[in-house]
Amino acid sequence: MTESTKAMQTISFPQNRSCPYHPPTAYAPLRETRPLSRVNLFDGRSVWLVTGQKAARELLVDPRLSADRQHEAFPSPTERFARLNDRRIALLGVDDPEHNAQRRMLIPSFSVKRIAAMRPRIQETVDGLLDTMIEQGPPADLVSAFALPVPSMVICALLGVPYADHEFFEEQSRRLLRGPAAEDTQRARDELDAYFYALIDIKRAEPGDGLLDELIQEQLASGALDREEVVRLASILLIAGHETTANMISLGTFTLLQHPDRLAELRAGLRAEPPLMPAAVEELLRFLSIADGLLRVAKEDIEFAGSTIRADDGVVFATSLINRDDVTYEEPEELDWHRPDRHHVAFGFGIHQCLGQNLARTEMEIALGTLFERLPGLRLAAPAQDIPFKPGDTIQGMLELPVTW
Repeated sequence: MTESTKAMQTISFPQNRSCPYHPPTAYAPLRETRPLSRVNLFDGRSVWLVTGQKAARELLVDPRLSADRQHEAFPSPTERFARLNDRRIALLGVDDPEHNAQRRMLIPSFSVKRIAAMRPRIQETVDGLLDTMIEQGPPADLVSAFALPVPSMVICALLGVPYADHEFFEEQSRRLLRGPAAEDTQRARDELDAYFYALIDIKRAEPGDGLLDELIQEQLASGALDREEVVRLASILLIAGHETTANMISLGTFTLLQHPDRLAELRAGLRAEPPLMPAAVEELLRFLSIADGLLRVAKEDIEFAGSTIRADDGVVFATSLINRDDVTYEEPEELDWHRPDRHHVAFGFGIHQCLGQNLARTEMEIALGTLFERLPGLRLAAPAQDIPFKPGDTIQGMLELPVTW
């Protein structure tokens, strides 16, 4: 057994980042064994870790890998996560044909055309939050004042969920994703479920025009979905719709402020034709890889890259390493939105590729572009090394982001 092989056996997944926008330093040896490595989860279970970009794109479309979180061998990166596998999770945690049926119901609401029509409303939301922040004056916590409320307001409007309840569901989302204890995570899920059951009853009596209303009036009324299925769809859309984008806005801002040359170029190109911001957003998605650890379980043996992934083996996709594969990307550690290859897997790949990616891209383009245009003097209000960010067992991002201008 080689020294590098021995090292592989001691690496656990996930781990904390030492820099919020770089993969954990402990993952460095895993690059030597691309595209597949073995790592240990919190309970000591050994699973396959996919670290190669080409391998990820091949395996994420392989029907022999399942996203069914109720599969008895499904891998859990934390105890909190394991406690949530006692019931089905809509979209992310089911396979076809159930997954396809759910996705088909929702695709029209997240189409390019539908999201394009939302741009004026998103711009209005961003402008309003910045107006308030500027009026109150510096310093400000960009997370609570801007990065979190932008996607929260937008997803509430799209779903038809009252934004007046945002403090409640943001808190339940935080507890679901970060605990601190497994029991806390379960209670948060139950409280969020209860909220949506009550909201369904309200909307049945007083229908609105959001996506949740459409599901109630069309899918629930016809029997295509039952109340529990509507609740699970609403929960995953609400949580994913604000948590991921909020983290991308806050961590994207921090990252750009730490790369002043790139930021200066971006500011100069805000009004360029073609606009520079879409390319910058794609590069930030690749570079930051905030959802670091897509999970699957093998339903049967798979021969791949000289190894055998056995039936019931757990398979984890390390997006932070996949998106920095030096076989695919030249100088992958550099933030460079001029790179020709943008085939990242920040939104996943295959049938489970993020349904809301068009919305997320649009929100990021508008939020980051408007932020740096209206606040040209934006800068950190504390030393970068003192600003807290999230641990490695959840979606990556900033816990707070003190800024001034």
